[in-house]
Parts: sequence; C-alpha cells; structure tokens
Amino acid sequence: MRLLALVAVVMVAFAANSVLNRLALADGDIGPAAFAAIRLASGALVLAGLVLARGGRLPLRAPGRALGAGSLALYVLGFSFAYLTLDAGLGALILFGGVQITMFVGAVLAREAIPARRWLGAAVAFAGLVWLLWPEGAGAPDPVGSALMAAAALGWGVYSLIGRRAADPLVATAANFMLALPFGLVALALVPDIVGATGFGIGLAIVSGAVTSGLGYALWYAVLPRLDASQAAVAQLTVPVIAMLGGAVFLAEAPGLRILAAGAVVLAGVAISARSAQAGRR
Repeated sequence: MRLLALVAVVMVAFAANSVLNRLALADGDIGPAAFAAIRLASGALVLAGLVLARGGRLPLRAPGRALGAGSLALYVLGFSFAYLTLDAGLGALILFGGVQITMFVGAVLAREAIPARRWLGAAVAFAGLVWLLWPEGAGAPDPVGSALMAAAALGWGVYSLIGRRAADPLVATAANFMLALPFGLVALALVPDIVGATGFGIGLAIVSGAVTSGLGYALWYAVLPRLDASQAAVAQLTVPVIAMLGGAVFLAEAPGLRILAAGAVVLAGVAISARSAQAGRR
C-alpha cells in the first residue's frame, strides 16, 4: 500500500506539470523555451541544494549520466515546444502512448517476464486513453508538434528505464537536471522567448521545475527499482486522467460523461495490471 501511495503522489506530480505548462503558455505568460530552461534551472538548484545539505556529492561523470541527462532534456524541450501546435488532449495521448511503447520495448529487450494479465491491462488502459483523448471531428494533428511530442515520449521512456538502476535517486536526479540545463539554455539562446514573460509565467515554471519535476522525479527514481518496466509504463497512463481533472479545476475544462467513462476504463486497465503484479508476488 505504501508503494501504491508513493506512485500515486508521483502521478499527481506528473499531471501537475501538464497543468502548469498549459497555464503558463495558454495566455502567453511565457514562451516554451523559457519555460523549459527555468524548469530545468530551478529543479537543478533545489535538488543540488538538498544533496549538499545532507553532505552528499554530485558525481556528474557517473556511468549512464550522459544518457540520463540527454533523455531528460529531450523530454522537457519536446514537451514544451509540442504544445505550441498540439491541443493538450492529443499531445498527452502521443506522449503517454509513446512512453508506454518505449517502456514495454525496454521490458522486452531486458527479457522481463510480462504476465498475460499485464498485457491485457495495458491494452485496456491504452484503449481507454485513446477514447478519452482522441479529438472528435478534428483534423490531422500538426506533424511537427506530433514529432516533438513523440521525441518527448522517447526521452521520458528512456529516462524512466535508466532510473530503475539509480543507486541514489536524489543524487541521480540532481545530476541529471544539472547536466540537462545547458541544453535548455542553448534552446533559450536560439529562441529567446523569455522577453515579455510575466511573473506569473516565470513562477509557474519555477514551481514545475523545483517541486513537481525536481522532487517528483527524485521520488519517481526512488520507486522505480520496485516496479517492473511494464508496470511503470501502465501506471503512467493514469496521468492524462488526473490532468483532465486538474484542467477542470484550474482551467475551467469541465469533464463530460465521455471523459469520466473513458477515465474509468484507464483506471480499470491499471487495476488489472497491478493485480497481476500482486499475484506474482504471492
């Protein structure tokens, strides 16, 4: 139960990032490059401070660190820029559908034993997600935005797979943020959209980086070693459902019957997958 509670907290943090990003960009309070750079900078500052406060070190040249930082930067930058042209629902579908595929591929390559019930749970959850987020009557999505979100999905999937091997989650996350920050600064130099940013937009980026990203990702790295890759993939399919609820509260996007029903299907798929994991431990 404690593990499930921690996973639930992480999923809420992930969903909060979507809501914060949408709030910041919706009215032009900040640009995507500035949001991403501030998100990485504030996350690096808070996490490094926590590591140093407890007397730890930040080994930036540890094995796998470059891949972790690169995948984190790919996710953060792709996520921010994709929402310039994609609506939130379709973007979330591409992101978390791609994450699921990436992590299931990782599980297969690692030769993890994936029970049939977990495959079934993943299929049910993904079907519910498609039903929930597929735009009704909308045209084809923007190809550039779709490619950027697919890249973000690949980045986050790889980042999560790497996190399962982290010996010290806080140190690993802090180092990844510090090494990913230069990528964000380069993007900001190329697209200096911080000009005209409001205090509200900058504040949202700081909260996203320091709290829901920095601390949230450190907690995610802490629970990942206790989850199979396929479990972690399915669990993340709850994030769009939570984000929809957050949108209803903070963005006045009231969920209809379709959203509630499809969300129930997603949660049912996650429950099926979780039950297979519990059965395997008996």
